[in-house]
Amino acid sequence: MTYVVAVVGATGNVGREMLNVLHERNFPASKVIPLASSRSVGKEISYGDTVLKCRNLEGMDFSQVDICLMSAGSEVSRNLAQKIGAAGCMVIDNSSLWRYHEDVPLVVPEVNGHVVGEYLQKNDRLNIIANPNCSTAQLVVALKPLHDAATIKRAVVATYQSVSGAGKAGGDELWHQTRGLIVSDSPEAEVFTKQIAFNVIPHIDVFMEDGSTREEWKVVVETKKIVDPKIRVTCTAVRVPVFVGHSEAVNLEFENEISADEARDILRQAPGVMVIDKREDGGYITPVECVGDYATFVSRIREDITVENGLNIWVVSDNLRKGAALNSVQIAECLIEHGWQGNHHAKG
Repeated sequence: MTYVVAVVGATGNVGREMLNVLHERNFPASKVIPLASSRSVGKEISYGDTVLKCRNLEGMDFSQVDICLMSAGSEVSRNLAQKIGAAGCMVIDNSSLWRYHEDVPLVVPEVNGHVVGEYLQKNDRLNIIANPNCSTAQLVVALKPLHDAATIKRAVVATYQSVSGAGKAGGDELWHQTRGLIVSDSPEAEVFTKQIAFNVIPHIDVFMEDGSTREEWKVVVETKKIVDPKIRVTCTAVRVPVFVGHSEAVNLEFENEISADEARDILRQAPGVMVIDKREDGGYITPVECVGDYATFVSRIREDITVENGLNIWVVSDNLRKGAALNSVQIAECLIEHGWQGNHHAKG
């Protein structure tokens, strides 16, 4: 079986990566349709060795599409996702809009892929599946196998998030500021609230009433929805001068006893996880080394002696891949595994 796949937001960082991942994983697509706003119509974009031309999202007939990978922001999702779903096409949405809707599954296939099958059994479904926040995706891949083994009571997370999380403009600002500082120009902050070059900024997304930012709130709420609502989670999200790749320092407290050696063995066998953990110079992973990789890397696994049954871990992943594009394509693969037919097959 093959599927007609549309990629909404195909000219953006994540949209381009979605096309790359679809091709790399030999997704069974009979046709791939890159979609964008009217100003990008006709723009050429790569799909493996093939060059595709962007089509206009407005007016697209989604009754001829089986799966829609959407990464064009919450406003586009608000306007179009339900309409696309009503046309019989399954939307896999990368925005934050649908993640907290009780009737929309929030999925990381290695963690809770079974909910896709359950969703397909519902007659009144919206035909929308949400992709989690980039920081949450890599976090829960590392947490779930440890939770299954010893039950996590509390997680304290500090994220170190690359500028690619703010789109192409974020990368451009880091590049221009870095180059400018080298030649003694004054850096101008436009995308970020403060200078990002040679700096770190403890502020991602808008502030909320309790002093947390919305990015931090996302990590808390999404981890609970995907892994276990009983886990107590707190987060501090920081933007760092890294082009691609998010890192997380995670402190965990468990119900049951678990050693660093046991955790290391569990994670080595966990789907989607790569353990790089040697207690020597360079025996850990950094963002530069994870770029372009599918895995969620875990390093610095060690016991926290300040609490009973405590561990510290370091989690790194390519946020454009596992945090967005790869996870979206994996959800699409999960749909196929659970028997999704879509419009194309229904019409023969």
